[in-house]
Amino acid sequence: MRRVRALLAGLTLTALLGTAGATTTLEGRTLRHEGAGGTWQRTLPDALGPLSGPLEVGNLVLLGAGPAVYALGAGGVVTGRADLPGIVSSLDAGGDVVTASTLLGGVTERFTLNVNLNAQGGGLSVQERVALPPDPVVTGWLASVADQVPPATLADAARLDPLNPFLTLRLAQAQADPYEALSLVRRTLGGTLPFPAWVQLAARLDGAGFPSAADLALTQAQADASARGVDPEIAVSRAALGAFGNPSGYVGALLAQGRVDRAGVWMTYLRQLHPRFEGGGALYERYARTLDAQGREGEAAEWRQFARSLRPGTLYNLGLEGLGAVRDAARLASLALGLSLLAALLTLAVRAFPAQADDTRDLGGRYRSWLRRPLARARRVFVAYASPSERLTVTLLALALLGTLGGVQWANLSGAALRSPVLSSGTYGGGWWNAQLETLTLRPGPDAALLTALGAQLDGDDTRARDLYTGADACMRNNLGVIARARGDEPQARDLFRSALATQPDLMAAAFNLGLKPASPEAAFQQRLRPGQPRLCYPDQRRLTRAVTGDLSVTLGAGLRAPLALLDPSAGGSARLGLALLGVSGLGALLLLSLLLPRTPLPAARSRPAGFRVLGLLLPGASLLDSPWGGVLLGAWGAVVAALLPLSGLVVFANLPLTGAQAALLGALGGTYALNTLAFVLAEIRHARSAGRERQAGSN
Repeated sequence: MRRVRALLAGLTLTALLGTAGATTTLEGRTLRHEGAGGTWQRTLPDALGPLSGPLEVGNLVLLGAGPAVYALGAGGVVTGRADLPGIVSSLDAGGDVVTASTLLGGVTERFTLNVNLNAQGGGLSVQERVALPPDPVVTGWLASVADQVPPATLADAARLDPLNPFLTLRLAQAQADPYEALSLVRRTLGGTLPFPAWVQLAARLDGAGFPSAADLALTQAQADASARGVDPEIAVSRAALGAFGNPSGYVGALLAQGRVDRAGVWMTYLRQLHPRFEGGGALYERYARTLDAQGREGEAAEWRQFARSLRPGTLYNLGLEGLGAVRDAARLASLALGLSLLAALLTLAVRAFPAQADDTRDLGGRYRSWLRRPLARARRVFVAYASPSERLTVTLLALALLGTLGGVQWANLSGAALRSPVLSSGTYGGGWWNAQLETLTLRPGPDAALLTALGAQLDGDDTRARDLYTGADACMRNNLGVIARARGDEPQARDLFRSALATQPDLMAAAFNLGLKPASPEAAFQQRLRPGQPRLCYPDQRRLTRAVTGDLSVTLGAGLRAPLALLDPSAGGSARLGLALLGVSGLGALLLLSLLLPRTPLPAARSRPAGFRVLGLLLPGASLLDSPWGGVLLGAWGAVVAALLPLSGLVVFANLPLTGAQAALLGALGGTYALNTLAFVLAEIRHARSAGRERQAGSN
């Protein structure tokens, strides 16, 4: 059917182009037209951006300007506009169809334009799906053009471009007659806009004192976004949401102004279209606290419950920003283990220091002996004086530290990948999205295949999507059912939906497609804005994380295979963290080798020098590593000190609730010192007895 429509459009266009006798030229920014529709001339402002064309179709002139193609009628008045996802680079009427090429960020796309001469004045539409990239150059273009029009020429600009509602709104705000202003405001709602422009227009209408018009604009925004494949199940980053009109920022401004009811309208818009936006948890809680302050506890509780309902499918069910808590927990554990390891190594080194000086004197001294007798000196490193249990403890501490630092690296890489535009722009598919997807190193498997197949399916390439949907994955089976229903095979579609639901009983999309009416924001969105259409299954945060970074073992394995890549911060990592990982890896390797060294004898009389005793009192557990309880005490001390360090301002754990536990942490710190003092006294008693027996044996 689509091919038939394209053929008919092509034949019509051929006839139009063949009968056109007009002449249109573009010199600089001056467009001249002679022939059908009269003779006219129009100078196009610089705000419209780069120009392409012109191209004559019937009595219309098509002109590319910025990320749009305009249809100009008599007198150069705009009668139609096609909004595209990049700057229009060329217009072509070859092959019996009108095509427009766009370019944005090195990505070139081609679109087929449908010219409707039967519409009032003539209109334009795009045959293919247009997925807008989260780029303000594209999404904020209409508002930017209107804002650059001088007040003196505003009326003329609005007359020549009646399809730009931002011009009409500016004209309405300049009217002294309220009825005329209201009439112009109504005109702003009568056109067709991409959803980011509707959101921007809604904010301006709201600020100009037209709340009802703003509500209608938000309704139009949801309808357009739904038609473009934007879905509430797909996360939206802060940058993408800013490019899409920044509704969350406007909510913050409304709350700061005390306009809580208007903020509620915008919060509802976010809840219905972009519930999983970056920073959503904090904004939901801020709005709930505002409702609490107004005595609307029931509404506040409902919003908090809605925020909690978004947790399933996130990492460890911690919520939308749960990855930040994982990263801070790994940082806290790394700091605790690092303090414990440093305390243990320092204490062992101080204990061995006097004996090491005596044992290396004949080898050339503590440092020169490394050059003269390296093998003999290696047997007298300070860990050689430690017992096997002490060496094992510090080795385990180093390996645990390597694991927690790897956790920080994994959280950083995962966070950067999940915030990448390709995964957080509210939809999948489109030329820009496909180009961005190639920059991600997806791990082969069903998660990556689901992501790629979804992009193809949303773009209408069901054949490629069907080839990528393989295996018994429930989400893929549901999407295969959507393809089957689209081609009219209802029995197969229902069988696939039932199979998907049997494999994964909590799969909302399959339940919705079987008519079970699940309660979720996504199901309500589908029922309201896509009635009669089956529901696709999208990957949740866990699946996306597996697709782009894998688990902790994958991150550590990649670091071991390419250690220098740890120093590259471009993929979301940190050079300092990479150095720490390399350093701890080297230290862990040395400590593992130290387990093979024979123990250098350390007489009881020299095993507890004064410095060792001081550190044993200052660093709980550090002098008790011969016992497993010493390692436990040292780890507990390191954890408590690490948790208290934010009080100094040196470190911050923004996503961990430590501020309210200061009294408990201080009590725990006092407890570790009390236990350590008791154990230290008992150790001194044992040492005194051992030294006495050694002296007695020597005297005999």
